[in-house]
Amino acid sequence: MPTINPYLIFNGNTEEAFNFYKSIFGGEFLAVQRFKDIPEGDKFSPGQKEKLMHISLPIGKGNILMAGDALESMGPVSFGNNFHLAVEADSKEEAEKIFKELSAGAKIELPIADAFWGAYFGMLTDKFGIEWMVSYTYKK
Repeated sequence: MPTINPYLIFNGNTEEAFNFYKSIFGGEFLAVQRFKDIPEGDKFSPGQKEKLMHISLPIGKGNILMAGDALESMGPVSFGNNFHLAVEADSKEEAEKIFKELSAGAKIELPIADAFWGAYFGMLTDKFGIEWMVSYTYKK
């Protein structure tokens, strides 16, 4: 059975927001990845390199709050496009099935495929305007 977690998009203040959330909920970050750390990260401007591509904070029993900064090139972030529902599938096949079924009448943002961070990952906006991230993280 897949799990679903919120994925928030910020206008450059993800780190500030997540330090605030951590002060409330406690815990330790599971991942902190800056744009400078990704393949071809050297192509970003100095200010963009320090922005967070991904951060995650476990909250409660099995919930993970995740987020990233939107770079200017991604367009403005506003209410309605500032979050995704992130589905973590139990298998690559399950991720493929979920992505395919959500794709009916959808706008595909990123076709599902292997990603450099070790996941099978895709993004879409479904026919109802809900933004989804579907992934399966390969076991190490």
